Amino acid sequence: MNNVKPLLEARQVYRGFFGNPVLKGVSIALCPGRVHALLGENGAGKSTLINILSGALQPDDGTVAIDGVPVARLSPSSARTAGIAVVQQELSLAADLSIAENIGLGFYPRRFGLIDYKALQNNVEDVCEMVGLTERLDTPVSDLSLGRRQMVEIAKALFRKPRVLILDEPTSSLSAHEAGVLARLITTLCERGVAILYISHRLNEVQALCSHVTVLKDGLVTADQSLAGIDAEGLVRLMVGREAGELFPARSLPEKGSERINVVGFSAGRVSDATFSAHVGEIIGIGGLVGQGQEDLLLGLYGAIPARAVRAAIDGKDSLPERVSDANAAGIVYVPADRKHEGLVLPHSIASNVILPSLGRLARRGFRDRNAESGLIAALAKRLAIKGDVARPVQALSGGNQQKVALAKWLPLEPSVFLLNDPTRGVDIDTKREIYLMLRNFAAEGKVVILASSDTPELVNLCHRVLVLREGQIAAELSGDSITEEAIVGAAMGVASREIAP
Repeated sequence: MNNVKPLLEARQVYRGFFGNPVLKGVSIALCPGRVHALLGENGAGKSTLINILSGALQPDDGTVAIDGVPVARLSPSSARTAGIAVVQQELSLAADLSIAENIGLGFYPRRFGLIDYKALQNNVEDVCEMVGLTERLDTPVSDLSLGRRQMVEIAKALFRKPRVLILDEPTSSLSAHEAGVLARLITTLCERGVAILYISHRLNEVQALCSHVTVLKDGLVTADQSLAGIDAEGLVRLMVGREAGELFPARSLPEKGSERINVVGFSAGRVSDATFSAHVGEIIGIGGLVGQGQEDLLLGLYGAIPARAVRAAIDGKDSLPERVSDANAAGIVYVPADRKHEGLVLPHSIASNVILPSLGRLARRGFRDRNAESGLIAALAKRLAIKGDVARPVQALSGGNQQKVALAKWLPLEPSVFLLNDPTRGVDIDTKREIYLMLRNFAAEGKVVILASSDTPELVNLCHRVLVLREGQIAAELSGDSITEEAIVGAAMGVASREIAP
């Protein structure tokens, strides 16, 4: 492999934003037939490097080379022409268009000047089969689960027959089956000579799929080497410069406190006839394969989608919230999985985002109290260790810091119930540890945390009880020593009987 000419390179690339250097002389070489891991904590510069390699950003200094030849100015269009395709963590699909229309976007066959939809569907059939998309090709993307949309995004990239494929957290929304399909697809592409850059915080995937790794820390390359002989602990040491330590804070069992939530016969979206409860100080996990109703359960409790129940009691109120404003007023808050589109206002500043839910409470005689706002912003930024000038737009932050902002904005409301949808999706190890500690502290303060997660170890190590959903129903309720990865996966796959925890 050492003698193989790279298909795509960054050579001593520098890039900064708002006077802050993000990349400080970074080099990377992507070779044909190799799956190359790019690792680093959030804020290390991975996203900036991806954007430079795909032409979305220009370096301040340094060069990008294709087939060994430096490119004067790489644009997204010229990158596509050169065979460079990117599957970003945040999807770039048109929700109102069909699966076929999204995959073939920009390459529509025409007949008499109009789009030939029959030819379009024929054109995309092969790539859909490759990624396991079995839905009707005229299905609107908006009708698909997040995991299936991710597969459409991957199919869209493959439709362009790339020579270089960049995958940014490609399995963060995928079920175990879909992740397996992707792993086999990566192996096939490698055998065909495609160069693959693989970015993931799931180290087991990196070990299974990748043969080489480049590690970024604070905008510098701290490692560029073969993965042979490196275990997960070794990867963490490369990323953080020290031993991994304990990822999950020690779990203490809460005393049997008062019941904060009791819902009987709950239905919302795909969820039907669910019965569950939550006590003061509990972290309740919601697991299962992607798209089995986890998000609907949270949204129904939050009043964001219609929900009904035979009987419901939440924090002393004998009914479910009918609107989001009712939930917030009752001390129930929600942090969505898609922070960029649903949890934050990206062009606005950090300060504007964290203060947004509290503006009404801080106002005096109908006018904004700037001093009170400034004090609250400073306190929240310090509490969550949000890095950087709070006047910067949120879109300039790393994924981990964006997630901190999405959490921090609710704290001034002093909520009693947190509904969290995959809160560590695409977040680096150290930020995960910070979020886990925060959730432990919420529980210790007597709050209830209901955590839907696609990360099974997260459910096992963080939660006091876990509800596993399958086809919209609670397939198992696990507690104590019965919370294991095997039990959760078995219930999700329908091979374990329902177990009701005491």
